Amino acid sequence: MKELILKKFEEVFGDSKDTKAYFAPGRVNLIGEHTDYNGGHVFPCALTIGTYGVARKRNDNKLRFYSMNFEKLGVIESSLEDLVPSKEADWTNYPKGVMWAFGERGMKVPCGMDLLLNGNIPNGSGLSSSASVEVLTGFILRDFFGFDVTNQDLALIGQYSENHFNKVNCGIMDQFAISMGKKNNAIFLDTADLSYEYAPIVLEGAKIVIACSNKKRGLGDSKYNERRSECETALAELQQVVKINSLGDLDENTFEKFASIIKSDVRRRRAKHAVYENQRTIRAVRALKANDVAEFGRLMNASHVSLRDDYEVTGIELDTLVEEAWKLEGVIGSRMTGAGFGGCTVSIVKDEAIDTFIEKVGAAYKSKIGYAADFYVVEVGDGPCIL
Repeated sequence: MKELILKKFEEVFGDSKDTKAYFAPGRVNLIGEHTDYNGGHVFPCALTIGTYGVARKRNDNKLRFYSMNFEKLGVIESSLEDLVPSKEADWTNYPKGVMWAFGERGMKVPCGMDLLLNGNIPNGSGLSSSASVEVLTGFILRDFFGFDVTNQDLALIGQYSENHFNKVNCGIMDQFAISMGKKNNAIFLDTADLSYEYAPIVLEGAKIVIACSNKKRGLGDSKYNERRSECETALAELQQVVKINSLGDLDENTFEKFASIIKSDVRRRRAKHAVYENQRTIRAVRALKANDVAEFGRLMNASHVSLRDDYEVTGIELDTLVEEAWKLEGVIGSRMTGAGFGGCTVSIVKDEAIDTFIEKVGAAYKSKIGYAADFYVVEVGDGPCIL
């Protein structure tokens, strides 16, 4: 890949002298969905697929961006004086947002750059192509200009830029999983205080298979922000009777004791998902540590049911992929992953069943939905690096 992106950089920008090549992974969340902005736990891992980049400093303030994933857009030009979001800037709003966020923290980017990206994460799949671009940009800025930031800071800066520059009210999980990724480990992260531990992913005789629904979704204009505000309102109602900072502070019994204080049935179900999903995630990590992969799979299945019925973020595409997976021998667990409304499912599938899984789930999906899904057998990878 390095040779490919350097060659393309030369084609697009004239030559590739003084360049450096970088990589930041995508991520998949194994369990703990829509808990990250509710003060709960998440359990994501970095992948070996992600975003590759070649960058070079300029001796002026000009920014020139090119993506091999959006070649029709050509080179998109901007400058350090123009770090404001715009429709015309398209995907470059993500790297520009990170440069802006560094400036907001008192680390002004001192000169322009040429940046070429090539991602092998499917766009709009819910595997965090945008967070991957954000972490990659932050990693490049730190390497180029010696900014005093940790990988954890890169996650926070990426989230800040997404929230305040791109106006998507995302939690910290995506950027954290990407910047802090560790090979063959998932990250058990408490989003309330950012305490975390690595948990080895030991799936003897099984692999993680991602199915991409190919239904595109835009996070900002989907119902993501609506779900978030429903949970915030439910939390405010609960806080009238119980001393909590977030829905993640509750266990199932305490929630059931006070649930009737939430005035709307819809908000009650949203809050129930946040509370129960957090507890499921804690139990799932415990199961994995005890080598009980079957229990981990059962909790994945229960997570999907809750996302479908209580949180209502799945839709016919994701439900079809998951329900077809559940029918098959050798599938340990399957659920939607990411924000929902399209995107991907994640399944743990026994090695000998993978080919059948892809064939049967793929055929059933195409017959019901009318277009094909894509399948990726993935490995758990490291965080960002220089190539």
